[in-house]
Amino acid sequence: MPIVNRMSDLQAEIAAWRQDLHAHPELLYDVHRTAALVADKLRAFGCDEVVTGLGETGVVGVIRGRKAASGEVRTIGLRADMDALPIEEETGLPYQSTTSGNMHACGHDGHTAMLLGAARYLAETRNFAGTAVVIFQPAEEGGNGAERMMRDGLLDRFAIDQVYGMHNRPGLPLGQFSIRSGPSMASTDRIDITIEGKGGHAARPHVAIDSLLIGTQLVGQLQSIVSRTIDPLDSAVVSICEFHAGNAHNVIPQRVSLSGTVRTLKAETRDLIERRMHEITEGVARMTGARIALRYQRQTPVLVNHEAQVATAAGIAAEVVGNHNVQVGVPPVMGGEDFAFMLQARPGAFINVGNGDSAPLHHPAYDFNDEAIVFGTSYWIRLVETVLPA
Repeated sequence: MPIVNRMSDLQAEIAAWRQDLHAHPELLYDVHRTAALVADKLRAFGCDEVVTGLGETGVVGVIRGRKAASGEVRTIGLRADMDALPIEEETGLPYQSTTSGNMHACGHDGHTAMLLGAARYLAETRNFAGTAVVIFQPAEEGGNGAERMMRDGLLDRFAIDQVYGMHNRPGLPLGQFSIRSGPSMASTDRIDITIEGKGGHAARPHVAIDSLLIGTQLVGQLQSIVSRTIDPLDSAVVSICEFHAGNAHNVIPQRVSLSGTVRTLKAETRDLIERRMHEITEGVARMTGARIALRYQRQTPVLVNHEAQVATAAGIAAEVVGNHNVQVGVPPVMGGEDFAFMLQARPGAFINVGNGDSAPLHHPAYDFNDEAIVFGTSYWIRLVETVLPA
């Protein structure tokens, strides 16, 4: 396949971009170096427009094909994320993070490099009709950068008809893709709970209101929502991941704080869990005499892939790697992804590309597999040329 061959020729150069990004990770919206590098390359490639500062630090490149599109779809958006994670890297690689406490532990360096490679090719060949919009987004890791770019007019300003995303997946063999229609990734919500009891001496618990004991009871009650309120055939996760209490071995603490996450694949399940959490915290407060405050923050919605666009994406992936290397209808995962906001507003699909036998995402030993560049970049190019045929 000519595109795959061309990407093989460019693979070493794209990998060098990726490794440079890996060595200089930036968090959330503070991706100024990364965004500047992306914008400079898009200009050097000859993009028709390069827009910076969208969604604070997002970058958009516009590439127009050889002729105007005559079909229903005139413009498609391709999105990559740019931000890293607050993790201390433990890979020992020559291009290991130079910023203590930050690392590209989710492969966004690879996502950015692959989309840059596709932009270079598309700007050179322009073998399509209509417009390809390459979107480089900040703050996917908990900052809802996709929603922020949309609030700044991303989809309407560039008249995007369909939008597509891609993520690497450790454990999926190199040279394979996976995708599913419908709910594919979970909604992600954050919970923060403060328990205000009555502190006192550990030898006199009867005159205190033990916020620590109440906290342990509350954890058990909240975990029981999934096992005793949610249909066993539904999917939901409640995880309490932080518990802060006390600073002395003989003092009953006055205050305890908890925080965690809620994941669901259905809007109604999300509503039910939020309601039950308020009911449980209010009930425990009445029972114990403590004051309990629950803050429930909805973050990203369920990522729902559109059936027609999934069929298109799977067909294009099969062109790149062969039918036997494309898994369609894989189970959903309970991880979250803010690309869900874009899929709420426009038809599109989110696909996974194999990262091979690597450490898992968000792990200090993780590294994006540069051998995946050929497959991911070729997919992006064929997607544009197929959806917007010249």
